[in-house]
Amino acid sequence: MDTTNLRRDDLLKLERQLCFGLAVASRAVISAYKPVLDPMGLTHPQYLVMLALWEHGPMGARELSEKLHLDPGTLTPLVKRLERAGLLERRKNPRDERAILIEITAQGSALREQALDVPSEMMQRLNLSEEKVVELCEILGSVVNAGISAPRE
Repeated sequence: MDTTNLRRDDLLKLERQLCFGLAVASRAVISAYKPVLDPMGLTHPQYLVMLALWEHGPMGARELSEKLHLDPGTLTPLVKRLERAGLLERRKNPRDERAILIEITAQGSALREQALDVPSEMMQRLNLSEEKVVELCEILGSVVNAGISAPRE
């Protein structure tokens, strides 16, 4: 029997597909965040918006969209819900009145204190050490960068 073809056929197994593993892992991780974020009143995408603003401070919608790799049509409803919840506000950018600046409110800043426990809680829930999380983030960052720069047809 030709083992070369067998190995090539193995490459088509579902569990060997990068896209399948990443998709399933993504759903599992996001699902694991839900009970941790619910008491904070945040969904996972809203948590990501808050993380970006806590880390980088006020920024324009375009910049926030780029940081989160989200299109503006997806970001806008997230920002509006967070604004209605009193966690952030949108205002005209004093440097460019045509642009909107998104910034954390005092209530949003206070929520950051609760969020400080989220990473360790998630590592525990996912049975991952801090070293493994750092390693995974580096690998995923490489995958994201390669995917962004991959040629499109």
